[in-house]
Amino acid sequence: MIELDKIYNEDCLEGMKRIADGAVDCVVTSPPYDNMRTYGNDIDKTWGDHVWKPIVRELFRVIADGGVVVWVVGDATINGSETGTSFRQALYFMECGFKLHDTMMYIKNGGINRGSLKAYQQKFEYMFVFVKGDIKCVNLIRDRKNKYVEDRIKQVRQKDGTYKEHHFKTSEYGVRYNYWIYDTGKHNGEVFDHPAQFPLSLAKDHIISWSNPCDTILDPFIGSGTTAVAALMEKRHFIGFETNKEYFDIAQGRIDEIRRNPTLF
Repeated sequence: MIELDKIYNEDCLEGMKRIADGAVDCVVTSPPYDNMRTYGNDIDKTWGDHVWKPIVRELFRVIADGGVVVWVVGDATINGSETGTSFRQALYFMECGFKLHDTMMYIKNGGINRGSLKAYQQKFEYMFVFVKGDIKCVNLIRDRKNKYVEDRIKQVRQKDGTYKEHHFKTSEYGVRYNYWIYDTGKHNGEVFDHPAQFPLSLAKDHIISWSNPCDTILDPFIGSGTTAVAALMEKRHFIGFETNKEYFDIAQGRIDEIRRNPTLF
């Protein structure tokens, strides 16, 4: 069986077979989509439907009822057309029994602008939020400052057709929108030798939103270890898989560092 609070230098599909049914509360991950990055292993050459479809099916097995999978993904542009792989994956998640709880966006503030001179610069990735059954944990982040916070009056229609005044006051902060903006690359001070690292704050925000302390968080593509570090910071258990030994060592080093000195993070 798989141990909690440990990452494994192995293929996630093989590793997840050792996870019990429904043992994972939340998944936060970003797969190596459309070969848009070079990861230094065979997955660069073999990634495709035949790889990610079995992984999605296995995620449905290991996720608990009411658990959430956050799937951060984008599309390559080939011969002038975006591949649409992200949409095919989202539809397949639903074919496997997941509900599409929300289609969110991760907007990158920073990084190098790349792209065609015939299209606008690409600055976002999708964050598909899938749930197995009825969602069991929702801790929506309230950090969006409201424009109006004074007392207000609203006319509420009654069953008999008349109207009654309803007095209410908007709180100072409201639930954030479903597009999240993060500094990337050197702008966020979290640069490791990995080609597709997402911000630590992104992982933390999803973990906070869709899980509770002591829950188990899985990242089948742990990369430089960001999800595991975020889970440790938020007092969750974690499991991670990474086939590339170089990235695995980076992730293990980050995990060991926060265990030695949590105040550094």
